[in-house]
Amino acid sequence: MPVLSTLPFLKPARLRCPQNSPGRQRRHTLPASEFRCLSPENAISVFEIEREAFISVSGDCPLHLDEIRHFLTLCPELSLGWFEEGRLVAFIIGSLWDQDRLSQAALTLHKPRGTAVHIHVLAVHRTFRQQGKGSILMWRYLQYLRCLPFAQRAVLMCEDFLVPFYEKCGFKALGPCQVTVGALAFTEMQHAVRGHAFMRRNSGC
Repeated sequence: MPVLSTLPFLKPARLRCPQNSPGRQRRHTLPASEFRCLSPENAISVFEIEREAFISVSGDCPLHLDEIRHFLTLCPELSLGWFEEGRLVAFIIGSLWDQDRLSQAALTLHKPRGTAVHIHVLAVHRTFRQQGKGSILMWRYLQYLRCLPFAQRAVLMCEDFLVPFYEKCGFKALGPCQVTVGALAFTEMQHAVRGHAFMRRNSGC
């Protein structure tokens, strides 16, 4: 499956410096802000952010370290990381699913012929929370999915207190999710990403 690394909204977003400023004179500096797909080499950074974000709230992580490596090996093109000065500050990890609704198997499987992108986790580093980064990253991810010809919708499951956040991102609730994790119950949500031919023609996809 090809990685679409040349999409215009995944290109690094760099801050411009005045012509004679010290920032203009430095060489070999990292871009101030960059969005790109993740790789297995990013797994530990991903897990550290995820663990801090979820353990205190839910008592467990959506993905454990071996599962992060698993998905970043099988389908890195369905991930997106936000880097500031080379440091990972937020990320999304997804995989493909081939059923109408999520099931327990969706937590660990990647279905290469699926048309639903299952978003396993979105997390933001604690230093960068309350800045709108989660919403921005989700918007960029959905724009990216619209350029993947096989992607028809994005699906996720979340606890009830997160439903308003995802509704603001354009997701619609499908009802209670069949998946449970311990005592936790979830709402299943989806966002259509197909039928955007105009965007594909005008975005370099």
